[in-house]
Amino acid sequence: MKAKQIEKLGIPRRLVNLAKRAVWQARQNGLANDQIRLLLADLAQNPQPFLAHTSLGELARRLCEFLSTAAPAPTRSPFPDPHGPCPGGPLHFVPRPAPAPWQRWGIDLDDQSVQQMENACRLPVTVAGALMPDAHLGYGLPIGGVLAADNAVIPYAVGVDIACRMKLSVLDLPPSAIDEQPDRLIQAIETQTRFGIGSEFKRQRRDHPVLEEDWSVSPVTANLRDKAWAQLGTSGSGNHFVEFGRFTLDQPDLGLPAGTYLALLSHSGSRGCGALICQHYSRLAMALCPQLPKDLRHLAWLSLSSQEGNEYWAAMQLMGRYAAANHALIHKHIAQYLGLDVLLDIENHHNFAWKQDFEGQEVIVHRKGATPAQLGVLGVIPGSMASPGFVVRGKGNPASLHSAAHGAGRAMSRTQAKNTYRWPPVQDYLRHHHVTLLSAGLDEVPFVYKDIHTVMAQQQDLVQVVARFDPRIVKMAPAGERPED
Repeated sequence: MKAKQIEKLGIPRRLVNLAKRAVWQARQNGLANDQIRLLLADLAQNPQPFLAHTSLGELARRLCEFLSTAAPAPTRSPFPDPHGPCPGGPLHFVPRPAPAPWQRWGIDLDDQSVQQMENACRLPVTVAGALMPDAHLGYGLPIGGVLAADNAVIPYAVGVDIACRMKLSVLDLPPSAIDEQPDRLIQAIETQTRFGIGSEFKRQRRDHPVLEEDWSVSPVTANLRDKAWAQLGTSGSGNHFVEFGRFTLDQPDLGLPAGTYLALLSHSGSRGCGALICQHYSRLAMALCPQLPKDLRHLAWLSLSSQEGNEYWAAMQLMGRYAAANHALIHKHIAQYLGLDVLLDIENHHNFAWKQDFEGQEVIVHRKGATPAQLGVLGVIPGSMASPGFVVRGKGNPASLHSAAHGAGRAMSRTQAKNTYRWPPVQDYLRHHHVTLLSAGLDEVPFVYKDIHTVMAQQQDLVQVVARFDPRIVKMAPAGERPED
């Protein structure tokens, strides 16, 4: 980064050389240039929260000294209310006298996930929690963790892939087309979306009204509109997929007669934009809460009474609409490519935070890999590439904070999966289950997931099964792609 660029961010000229060294250190610690630029801009406005930052701490200290002699103290305070970002200021973390109450579903949850949930319930802003039967280890909050907080949002309790989403469309083509016209369906998936880290439409970019929204709601999103446009309608990597399958409705519901239909199911989120927002605000939250114990560091929060908290909240909401637009375009273009009408649409977020009532108090409910399951609300819970998913209707159980599982849940790590399985027996297994796999990595084969039927049986008090989806033609990012789920 050049001296003039650093000065434009607000760093005084006499500190530019120190800032250059801080930039170099930040790169060594894994930060991208865009992230560093955003952090420097925040630091220039108010260096106090960055005093404990690994890469930028010395620069922040020197800037504080400079400001104390050269100018009045900044008026922008990161601590506008007693809730934080850290109660009592950045140097005085005070845990709850007793953990917040939480409940768990599932009998085979790993100890690490349970410990992460227990840790989250020690936060002074936590009100209540719940752990879903598909839970497994995550950053800060486990995947499958649900956490209600008081006037605070926790970036890592939302997740890296903000507003990851499921969408199912029932199409007006007989399910026999899967066997009779497979090439037609395969071509629709292969041509109408893109997979992989950085995947985008280089020509004929997709259009959607979400691009006309205000992308200046945060300093991060202000620079991301073009990236968002390029990736609009793409599917990413990790556990994200687009697949055709058989949709079975045992009795009339959802506005459809009982029967078997052809359906399209997709799973992906806000792509690179959501990841950059998470990285920026999670690091900022950790800088604002430097005294959090090591086991709580990834649960650093932002007060919704602070500028930073409101920036993140607005960016998260925008990513929710952006993720919905991605799915809308995937389904729209595949249906148009095939010349088909859509008979039914069902979709839902996970990796998101909602304002919700809890025992008469407004709280912020984070669902990291958990499905909203308010009374009567429809959702989609997938299995694996060779096991069924389900359309469900929420039962509104308050003990789970009106939540349910978001899938089968991983049973082993990606590294373990790659060391354990080989493609020939996996392909035999898929053929036996009548599944055509267009692309995927070994870390996403069916055996790395828990049994979806067991997961569903363990949450019968949370959701009612309405319909079943059996995947038959599946596409995921090719092997070797870094996961972004």
